[in-house]
Amino acid sequence: MTDAVRFHAQHRAEAETSLFEEVMTGLSRQPKALSPKFFYDRRGSELFEQICQQPEYYPTRTEEQILTHSADEITRLAGPESLLLELGSGASRKIRLLLDALNPSGYLGVDISRDFLLDSTRRLAADYPWLEVHAVWADFSRRMEMPEGIGGRRTVAFFPGSSIGNFEPPEAETFLAGLRQMLPADSGLLIGVDLIKDKAVLEAAYNDAAGFTAEFNLNLLRRLQVELGAELELENFRHLAFYNDAAERIEMHLVSQCQQRIVVGDRAFDFAPGERLHTENSCKYSIEGFQALARRAGYTPKAVWTDPQNRFSVHYLSTP
Repeated sequence: MTDAVRFHAQHRAEAETSLFEEVMTGLSRQPKALSPKFFYDRRGSELFEQICQQPEYYPTRTEEQILTHSADEITRLAGPESLLLELGSGASRKIRLLLDALNPSGYLGVDISRDFLLDSTRRLAADYPWLEVHAVWADFSRRMEMPEGIGGRRTVAFFPGSSIGNFEPPEAETFLAGLRQMLPADSGLLIGVDLIKDKAVLEAAYNDAAGFTAEFNLNLLRRLQVELGAELELENFRHLAFYNDAAERIEMHLVSQCQQRIVVGDRAFDFAPGERLHTENSCKYSIEGFQALARRAGYTPKAVWTDPQNRFSVHYLSTP
């Protein structure tokens, strides 16, 4: 199975050093903050798979339903023999729906978690032996290039799960513009975007009763312990997620329950009781608002699909 996946690495040096550097920078800020991209080590990726199965977490199952019902239209827009590029590699039902519908010429999975990336692409290669499978270990929030040998093919990029919401809108526009420049001419972007809706529905999705989201959030601190040798007490932090109406986003934080400090290397970072470490934003959009952002980034909206309750949307955008 290993030989069936063609492995590529981008930002290798940055990937190996960026956790330490960004933790030192993020804990020095006021207010303190860390990037949500660091949620996704192997354990974090496994926990996120558990989150997606929780009854409160509507985005995954709703996006799957939209993809299932819209498969024929997506296939028509994507065209034959495209290369399917997935940002945030997975062996989930969503990517399998697209592989079955599109019958692409190849699959290119991109993820910052090397082990999870290899696991997921190997499973896909085993289950789709006819498929040319590439794994790109990279931080896709940074500028990327198509791997050598597969550039130039018409590509459909797939960015599911409303992960675009982790970027603030100006950052999302910059990210999408950079992705457009990487894609060959006449390519497409299939992207899931969570919609503005009732606050109670949103907050329940990020505070599941089983506690997987809380554990997922705390796993970020566990990574600091394991990978950076950080001195900290996990039990002294509490998960907090709420909807910020003014900013139209869910915010996730870790809240210090007492006066304490995190020590990383030779630096100590003090936390006051109640002080928050901001770990994630998940911005929500109206359909019109997201399409306006996509146009500013250089795309042409071609189609949008939603569920009957208008909780979630999937957009197909074309590039020049």
